[in-house]
Amino acid sequence: MKRMPTDLSPPRKNPPAVNLAEWRALFPITRKLVHLNHAGVSPVSTRVTGAMERFLHLSSHTGTLHYDQMEAQAEQAREKFARLIGAEVGEIAFVKNTSEGLARIANGLPLVKGDRIVTTNLEYPSNVYPWWHLGRRGVVTLMVKHDDGRIRIEDIEKALEPPTRLLAISSVEFGNGLANDLETLGRMCKERGVWFCVDAIQSIGVMELDVNRCGIDFLAADGHKWLLATEGVGGMFVSRRVMADVDPVNVGWKSVVNRGDYFTYELRFPDSALKFEEGSLNLCSLWGFDAALGLILEVGVPVIQRRVIMLLDRMIAGLSEKGYPITSPIGPGERSGILTFRPRDGADAHGLVRGLRAAGFITVERAGAIRVSPHFYNSEEEIDRFLKELS
Repeated sequence: MKRMPTDLSPPRKNPPAVNLAEWRALFPITRKLVHLNHAGVSPVSTRVTGAMERFLHLSSHTGTLHYDQMEAQAEQAREKFARLIGAEVGEIAFVKNTSEGLARIANGLPLVKGDRIVTTNLEYPSNVYPWWHLGRRGVVTLMVKHDDGRIRIEDIEKALEPPTRLLAISSVEFGNGLANDLETLGRMCKERGVWFCVDAIQSIGVMELDVNRCGIDFLAADGHKWLLATEGVGGMFVSRRVMADVDPVNVGWKSVVNRGDYFTYELRFPDSALKFEEGSLNLCSLWGFDAALGLILEVGVPVIQRRVIMLLDRMIAGLSEKGYPITSPIGPGERSGILTFRPRDGADAHGLVRGLRAAGFITVERAGAIRVSPHFYNSEEEIDRFLKELS
């Protein structure tokens, strides 16, 4: 009888000096398509598929024989996510997606009638509806309006006056790629005793972010964009300094301190983000998440950020030469991994995106503009081909 493998160790890592060809080899999509929509849903690497296949093989051939080890492998994703944002492992809870993380925070905070939440009118809906839903408690949400695609710091500062309790904002705005100044916003919140909540899905994995340096109290981001993982798995950060402020609204057998003692009922929560995980985790997806996070950390976020900005600089130069208006803020401190531009001569953006997809270039339309978002494994040659296809 053939012996089934039980090795739970991750695949061998490439040496630190990985060249572009080796990076691209990890992404089979590069053989046929040019994926420029990592701000949407990203393709996964062979590292991710390999990790998930190993989990499924073990599950199908050994059942729960190695369950403790299977859980331990998934737990490595928690440590990697924490390392990526400069947090402690005990400040991280797994969530299905960004929306779930933000909703847990919104519903778990002791907000009452007359309190105010501040957000902006550039946010993705997942960072709007959880706060609006607090209207049932009499909590008011103030939407700071953008000024030509930019959120002005002075407008946020004015809105943070009492009775504001929390600022909810994205690290990078999904529609036009504006990078918000989190350090300044975090300092303003701290000075006023206002909680600071960040939707980080459009920056984590492509831009450096440190929750302590930025004074962030709460953060949520799932893995299917810049982290290059599958949909349905992500991380939520709750700072130790405000851990006791958030009630675990959804409570289950894993929310408590003695989670392994099934016969002694004791509703006592741990002093960590584990109190937000009420039941069994999606271990298969977490194996993939761990592999995806491992790749990001291996390449290095500073390396990724420099490379993506370089590719976008190349894109900006080509678009400007061809007369395509750039609609993303691209001034100092405003850049991210997202770039948007409008079609020339009043052409239809939807039609242009469809034409590009037919030619093998994956982009998306946002508010009448074309949004492109390359990652570190995209090549200069792909950017040049994209620009040529526009012509």
